[in-house]
Amino acid sequence: MGTAWRNLTFVQVFTDEGIIGVGEVRMLNHTDALLGYYQEAVPNHVLGSDPFNVEDLVRRMMRNDYARPDYVMMAGISAIEIACWDIMGKALNLPVYRLLGGAVRDKIKAYANGWYTVERTPAEFHAAARRVVEKGYRALKLDPFGHGFYELDRAEKIRSVELVEAVRDAAGPDVEILIEMHGRFNPATAIEMARLLEPYQPGWIEEPVPPENLAALKKVTEKVNIPVATGERIHTRYDFRELFELQAADIIQPDITYCGGLLETKKVAAWADAYYVLIAPHNVCGPVATAAALHLAACTPNFKIQEHFNDFAEDHVKAAAPGNPEVVDGYFALPKGPGLGVELDLDVVQAHPRRRIFFNLFAEEWHRRQATVDGA
Repeated sequence: MGTAWRNLTFVQVFTDEGIIGVGEVRMLNHTDALLGYYQEAVPNHVLGSDPFNVEDLVRRMMRNDYARPDYVMMAGISAIEIACWDIMGKALNLPVYRLLGGAVRDKIKAYANGWYTVERTPAEFHAAARRVVEKGYRALKLDPFGHGFYELDRAEKIRSVELVEAVRDAAGPDVEILIEMHGRFNPATAIEMARLLEPYQPGWIEEPVPPENLAALKKVTEKVNIPVATGERIHTRYDFRELFELQAADIIQPDITYCGGLLETKKVAAWADAYYVLIAPHNVCGPVATAAALHLAACTPNFKIQEHFNDFAEDHVKAAAPGNPEVVDGYFALPKGPGLGVELDLDVVQAHPRRRIFFNLFAEEWHRRQATVDGA
């Protein structure tokens, strides 16, 4: 299904008993690669499997391919694994979180993203932030740094700080502000920007340096006074190992749709808990993956807060699979079952076909989230 800046891939898994499970993933600029992966993986690993045996299914899909698990493979595994949990919940007439250990909280804290698609000025960011708060959110995230890479010139540093200052003024002292850095900076710039932003009391800085170099991340973590979050581009528990051993982050952000699904992400969260690290799952997907994230949040003790884009997206995004609770006073209610609690509306999906788009976080005006079409 197409949107202004992202294509959402929904996966339906059919059983011989007539139960249909649904999963989802947003493959930024790699949708064809995912579809190609499924052409070979589905007949060789998935067809004929018992949907209750997700541990075995994920193990076979990772091991029997021989290739090292990457973004595409893990996304393909994740969407099918999520659909299997949906099947299990429907078969047992229970919400998925009840099958993953049961609820440890009665509501789920949310933060808004995708809300600042306006002119990059303090006045426009101030007005947009006010709209977020008026919508009921008590936390929001922004990347104020334009298309910066490695470093910023003096004027851009000042402008970025002014944008955060405007958002803090609009949101007030009680709303949490989270700073996204999108892996833009070298350690020196990340440290400098974090220090300049300290007066506005951000709840974290996210991906301050590119994700490939955890030693550089540790350098930042040791020299800033703001919590450091990362993990959306880490795709297996094996890759999280080094992050934990280095104690290079305070909050991890695995994406359920890139990390092997619900059970794999819950394992990573449990491992993080041993290091007193919190989990704030990355989520830029539509309603199905949002539902999966809410079920994980409901049953994960070291959960912190859930990212949510879809209150600031086109109406058809939420309409594609209705059933999720709305954000009220900063929180989602626990999801309702059975399964994930949402049902795919194929008519909505088909009315908004996939678009040939390319999204680039290092392009001018990327924050408006209007991707280029057919490379133009």
